[in-house]
Amino acid sequence: MKTYALATAAPALSALPAFSAEYYIVRGPDKKCKIVETKPVDTTIVQVGPLAFKTRDDAEREIRVVCKEDYSDGVVIKEKVR
Repeated sequence: MKTYALATAAPALSALPAFSAEYYIVRGPDKKCKIVETKPVDTTIVQVGPLAFKTRDDAEREIRVVCKEDYSDGVVIKEKVR
């Protein structure tokens, strides 16, 4: 019985990290930085900063560092890039 329970639980537990959200800082053709929830695949959009952030708060802190000229007023644009 334990073997059966372990065999069914293992695939479900290994899939948990796939459901966690990731946030990216990107710069579009308009030279403005944005926080997005999907990794950019469009060649006109450039990823800025580290690979990904686990929380939106981490991304918002970093965008103020790497894109100072865009966010001196404290406004952060939140969009999804497809």
